Amino acid sequence: MKTLSILVVDDEPGIRSGIKRILAGHRVSFPFMDDDYIFDCREAASGEEAMAMLEESPPEILLLDNKLPGMDGMEVLEIIRQRKMDIMVAMITSYASLEIAAKATGDGAWDFIPKPFTPAELKASIDLITKQYFLKKIRRTMKEEGKKIRYQFLSVLSHELKSPINALEGYLQMIKDRELGESLQEYDAVLDRSLQRVDGMRTLIMDLLDFTKIRLERKDERIEHVNLSERAQMALSTIKPLAIQRNISLRYTGEETYYNADPLDLDIMLNNLLSNAVKYSHEGGSVEVSIHQVDQGLEIRVEDSGIGMSEEEISQLFKEFVRIKNSRTKGIDGSGLGLSIVSKIAELYGGHIHVKSMPEKGSEFSVILPVS
Repeated sequence: MKTLSILVVDDEPGIRSGIKRILAGHRVSFPFMDDDYIFDCREAASGEEAMAMLEESPPEILLLDNKLPGMDGMEVLEIIRQRKMDIMVAMITSYASLEIAAKATGDGAWDFIPKPFTPAELKASIDLITKQYFLKKIRRTMKEEGKKIRYQFLSVLSHELKSPINALEGYLQMIKDRELGESLQEYDAVLDRSLQRVDGMRTLIMDLLDFTKIRLERKDERIEHVNLSERAQMALSTIKPLAIQRNISLRYTGEETYYNADPLDLDIMLNNLLSNAVKYSHEGGSVEVSIHQVDQGLEIRVEDSGIGMSEEEISQLFKEFVRIKNSRTKGIDGSGLGLSIVSKIAELYGGHIHVKSMPEKGSEFSVILPVS
């Protein structure tokens, strides 16, 4: 439960005390809100007193009478607008007119309550303002989150691309200057390293795009009844060329299973899990993906016979832009986003991911997705 502060500004003591009495036990609740809202009312008898209180401790909601001694309500509202004070304002007045209502709305008032009003009318107005306050806060959070993600995107992109671009420039300059001679075969190793750098840059960019899509572009209308077993086998086919290069065997087990989800979410999750399993497996090792019904719902499990991790490394695993660096991971490229993406997708569906691992023994990643 959360408390919103309300400042009641009216020159009539009976109005002020009446509003405080009506709202004393009032609670606002909507299905889309995380918490119910209750209210703490303060009062002011004039515009000047209200401005002093606004500057010292601004409320979330202002119930503002238009006719006040000295500075009237419209003047107070104009100052709030000019100073860009983040306050939800409702005008309350016995001098209601279309002109005043239009001006008040233009200056930022969210509602207009003509006197006399009933307790039900006041509560209805407070319910509306509270809903708008909640939605405004959500919009602001999403906007700030979007800025943060864009900043992270650009920061990581510029930092991570600098090294491979410099390397590519060096390799191309070697070829241009014929540093290894005139035979094309002498440059095979240089070209291979260049292609590896390009592949690493592509992986980074795709991971960053997946990350921003999941955080900012979730769309419920994309939900379908997806054959999860088919998606797992498609992901295995995608990773097969890399597995063949490293002599790693791939295996799928499990029953045919369906799940209501965005197919792209499942593809991103499976591709990231399998890509990691193959990259961090020893040459000649094995990777197995299985899908089964469990008590909590569905379990997607990916096991590898790879380099494994310590408990300390596991604790860092799902942080954004974090890569586990040690002697065993040297030379393995990655963006540090893949498992963070998997974890966020699982959370979108109310699920979670669990890891078991031991150094040099391999790792087991289990994603549990609840079934409604």
